[in-house]
Amino acid sequence: MTGRARDEMAPFTKWLALLILPFLVVASVLLYLLPTETELLFAWTIQPTLTAMLLGSAYLGGIWFFVHVVWQIRWHRVRHGFPAIVVFASLAGVATLLHIDRFHAGHVSFITWLVLYLVTPFLVLGALLANRQSDDGLAEEGDFRIPFRVRVMLGSLGVLALLVGLALFLVPQAFLSTWAWDLTPLTGRIVGAVLTLPGMVNLWLFFDERWSAFRWIYQAHLFSLSFIALALVFARGDLEWSRPAAPLFVTGIVLSLLGYAAFYWWCDRHSNLREEGEPGSRVRSEDVV
Repeated sequence: MTGRARDEMAPFTKWLALLILPFLVVASVLLYLLPTETELLFAWTIQPTLTAMLLGSAYLGGIWFFVHVVWQIRWHRVRHGFPAIVVFASLAGVATLLHIDRFHAGHVSFITWLVLYLVTPFLVLGALLANRQSDDGLAEEGDFRIPFRVRVMLGSLGVLALLVGLALFLVPQAFLSTWAWDLTPLTGRIVGAVLTLPGMVNLWLFFDERWSAFRWIYQAHLFSLSFIALALVFARGDLEWSRPAAPLFVTGIVLSLLGYAAFYWWCDRHSNLREEGEPGSRVRSEDVV
C-alpha cells in the first residue's frame, strides 16, 4: 500500500482492465451478434448458437465490470469480481488445452484466445496480489449492511451455481444428453466455466456485508443476465424442451434476473453510495445501519 491511500486501487489493475476490454468487445460482437459465423470468425466452431450467445453474454458482463475497474478508485468496490475471473479464465484455459484439436489452428482468433487464457489468470492473480493490502474492511459513508439471512441465501445460491459449473467442467459427458440444449465436451466445459462466475462472486457474501463491495459487480451481473434472457428468446429453437433441464434453466434465468434486480433495488434504496470515484469518508462496518 506504499504510496497509495487506503482502499486505492493499484495502477496495474486499471492498466490490466484497459488491456482486456478491447478483446471483450470484439468477442462479444462475434459471439452475440454473429453467433452463426463462429466457424469463420472465431477461435473454434460453437454450436448451437445459444452456447455462443451465452459466452458472449458473459463477455458483455465483463465489459461492464472492467469499465468500472477503470473508472473506480476504491479497490473494494470491484475486488470480489477478480477471484471469479481467475477461476473462469483458468477453467477456459484448461478446457482449451484438453480440446485443442477442436480449435482453428493458425487462425488469429485462436492465437488470441490461446494467449489470453494462458496468460490472463496469472495477470488477474497479479492484480489481486498488488491490491492485497488495499481493502481495510471499512464501509463507505452511506453504505448498507446486507442482512445475514440475505447473504446466506444468496451465498448458498452461489455455492449451487459453482457446484453445477464445476460438475459441468469436470464431467461434461454426464450432461450431454440431459442439459437444456445440446453440448459437446468442450462447450460443456465452457458453459460450466461461465456458471462459476456468479457462483464465485456470491461466495463472498458469506464474509462481506458491505453493499458497496457488491453493487458495481451486480450491475455487471444484471447486464449479463439481461443478454442471456434475450439469447433464450432469440435462440429458443436450440432449447431441448423434452429435457427437464430446459424449463428449469429458463425459469432459473428469469427468476435470477428478477431476483437480483429486486435485491439491487432494495440495497440501493437503503444506501446512499456515490457513483463518482473520489474517495469519501469511511466508517466501520459495525457502525453502518
